[in-house]
Amino acid sequence: MDLLNTLVDKGLRRELPTRDEALAVLATADDELLDVVAAAGKVRRHWFGRRVKLNYLINLKSGLCPEDCSYCSQRLGSKAEILKYTWLKPDEAAQAATAGVTGGAKRVCLVASGRGPTDRDVDRVSETIAAIKGEHGDVEVCACLGLLSDGQAGRLKDAGADAYNHNLNTSESTYKDICTTHDYADRVETVQQAQQAGLSACSGLIAGMGESDEDLVDVVFGLRGMDPDSVPVNFLIPFEGTPLAGEWNLTPQRCLRILAMVRFVCPDAEVRLAGGREVQLRSMQPLALHLANSIFLGDYLTSEGQAGKADLEMIADAGFEVEGADTTTLPEHRTDGLVSVRRRGAGTELPPNA
Repeated sequence: MDLLNTLVDKGLRRELPTRDEALAVLATADDELLDVVAAAGKVRRHWFGRRVKLNYLINLKSGLCPEDCSYCSQRLGSKAEILKYTWLKPDEAAQAATAGVTGGAKRVCLVASGRGPTDRDVDRVSETIAAIKGEHGDVEVCACLGLLSDGQAGRLKDAGADAYNHNLNTSESTYKDICTTHDYADRVETVQQAQQAGLSACSGLIAGMGESDEDLVDVVFGLRGMDPDSVPVNFLIPFEGTPLAGEWNLTPQRCLRILAMVRFVCPDAEVRLAGGREVQLRSMQPLALHLANSIFLGDYLTSEGQAGKADLEMIADAGFEVEGADTTTLPEHRTDGLVSVRRRGAGTELPPNA
């Protein structure tokens, strides 16, 4: 297909596809799916080889969130049957991190429910980061605490955080349909604050909420414009007790097309298979490793993942290898850019075709 040859060439040069090209990937037929995966796989291997980075999620505070995000089991008014608890102590989080690192995780993701952290919450998380780094000095720590206030990103950076996650989730035009307690611009601002503080930005999307192909392309192009280092791709788990409980819109084939489109638009970013991969990709998970170079090991926030042993076997059986602690995940031009931002203490967006 001329389309796929063009997209591979652009991906190898980090050149942005056109919107029509991105839409065409989502519109490909099932008979063309393996060709799409193979083409996007060339781009993935160019930038990341056959390495798979493992990430481990620790839910520091669960449930009782005042925000009304329709997809979330922790939302305001959720009737989903989930665990609800206040902050884990730093030593408890450090013990949990040890389990992930022992399984091969290079990054620990510290997540807390809520609109955003108070200054006291930032202190708590800073103590937790210190406890984890004290046990595992080389592990990357990513914080995911919601919307940030002025100065909080810098405090997290000073405490030893390496990255900050805040997903855009869906397109700007449809954001009001999934959340009314904050808006798309709030999320963009938080990602930019993280970048300006010298943190590696992690921001992605949720697919399967009833969005159109155009919405998916909009949010991924929005992400490319911000140029995060990591792009998690979540597939909706329609939790009972949430407004999206009946939204079963995805097939494994559509999930693979979405991942391929993300890879073509964000060719040199760490594309991460995130929440919902087991539910929505099912037996097609190994094919997704040809598109994504990063996965979560084990469980998610309020849902169970497949066993860590099964993840490791899947990676080996598919012909990939777990990325070692002594390997830099990102291409050199990204790590050099991050260092320069940290030295300046302020963010500068890379041009889309840099």
